[in-house]
Amino acid sequence: MAKNTQSKSQSGKAAKMSEASAQEAKTRRKAALATPTRLGSNATRDIEGAMNALLADTFALFLKTKNFHWHVSGPHFRDYHLMLDEQAAQILATTDDMAERVRKIGGTTLRSIGHISRLQRVADNNADFVEPLDMLAELRQDNLDMVVRMKEVHDLCDDHDDVATESLIENWIDEAERRAWFLFEASRGPSSGH
Repeated sequence: MAKNTQSKSQSGKAAKMSEASAQEAKTRRKAALATPTRLGSNATRDIEGAMNALLADTFALFLKTKNFHWHVSGPHFRDYHLMLDEQAAQILATTDDMAERVRKIGGTTLRSIGHISRLQRVADNNADFVEPLDMLAELRQDNLDMVVRMKEVHDLCDDHDDVATESLIENWIDEAERRAWFLFEASRGPSSGH
């Protein structure tokens, strides 16, 4: 009888521990993210907002570049098709670094296509047909506009002494300027100069 009582007692304790563990797990799942950071809450909030808008623009620019890659036509099809594919891959590659940087500073990042559409400043192009040179011109301007926005975020990061984010942005600025340069050079006609 003593063994049976002891066994029930141990069973009861195990069930209570299991119930407590389950309750603790539920509480942890609902807990706010508390990523450690040296930045203050104002800096995290400001940089998170600016970086998420930049991330939304980056996704929008990626999709527009792929759209034009898929729909380009004409005598320079192969050259434009390959260039736009390379540029789209480069743009997409920055998205993970952007989002992870937001998380490293204690922020949260984009969660859906709807979230992207609410924040993006890069205009969509839903036209059934776009002339190839118009595609290049539109993407060139979008990349130059991205440079301006990235410089604004860079200045914000400088104000908050976030050197790591500044450093990443400097590389993204260089990549966007290079894309704009390639788009410009690819769109020049044979009589447009040297």
